[in-house]
Amino acid sequence: MPKTPDSAPPTDSGLAFEDALAQLESLVREMESDEIPLDDLIQNFEKGNQLFGVCEKRLDEAEGRIEIIRKKRNGDEVLESF
Repeated sequence: MPKTPDSAPPTDSGLAFEDALAQLESLVREMESDEIPLDDLIQNFEKGNQLFGVCEKRLDEAEGRIEIIRKKRNGDEVLESF
């Protein structure tokens, strides 16, 4: 049964990095099996790309937060949103 595009998380979803990574790893394991139909393989690839985007966004956000912490002039480590 084909999966709907709505079942894939958008790249701006509130999905946590760890959750997106776990789902991505699960998709990869499934895709590596020899028993997945081509249509499902393609859908999993598309969903995997979206999950990769979520992971990449979360890592970029974390990097930005770390940079804000480093740039504090007075040496105090205060976390600010960016």
